Amino acid sequence: MDISTNDELEIVARLMLAAVLGGFVGLERELRGYPAGIRTLALVAIGATLFTEISQLLGGNDRVAAQIVAGIGFIGAGLIFREGYTVRGITTAATIWAAAAMGMAVGMELYIVAIACSVLLFVVLEARPLTRRFERAMAPKEDGLWGALTPDDEDGDESIEDDD
Repeated sequence: MDISTNDELEIVARLMLAAVLGGFVGLERELRGYPAGIRTLALVAIGATLFTEISQLLGGNDRVAAQIVAGIGFIGAGLIFREGYTVRGITTAATIWAAAAMGMAVGMELYIVAIACSVLLFVVLEARPLTRRFERAMAPKEDGLWGALTPDDEDGDESIEDDD
């Protein structure tokens, strides 16, 4: 296989873009203290991008894409734990899966799609405090009234934990 230096440099640039986008998504997980943070999601995006690039060079796009999805699914399954009536790790597993898809988009030179994907992932992950407030607002209170969309404490500085 003969590939020019210019083509190789383009692949390296796509790998760097994947690393930045994966790291951006991982920033939210890192700030919340989850194990799959900046480095993990950047690595997943880089790996998916490189596998996609190599599959394009070898001509087996669909087979490699299917294997990326299966492999990332296997990693994600290892992150999901059941503790009593609670299941933990689903959001982290889904984030890793989506970061791999984003990396594949970079590898297929779908830059606008990949950038939009990383922004959407970040926005969705940051929406957890808002969804917590809606959950509390919809839950009946002891006095039979519905909750409000404001924090329960007087100071208004109630912290909202994301237990994934």
